[in-house]
Amino acid sequence: MKSILIKDTTREERIRIVKQALSACGHECEFCNGCDTLGGGSIDSFYQPYIDGEKEIKEINMEYNARIVH
Repeated sequence: MKSILIKDTTREERIRIVKQALSACGHECEFCNGCDTLGGGSIDSFYQPYIDGEKEIKEINMEYNARIVH
């Protein structure tokens, strides 16, 4: 498996990684607000820091999980 770290990916690859991961529910993300309904916020903005190379997915997921638990 190829690394998904920012340093090992291009912006285009990060977009593809996010889209593939989010399609795990079996639906396309376009026009879907399922994650927003579940408290995750808009997917367009939620993983944008990863796509932009600002935060690793692990960091984003840890922040999300901390909000859910508390």
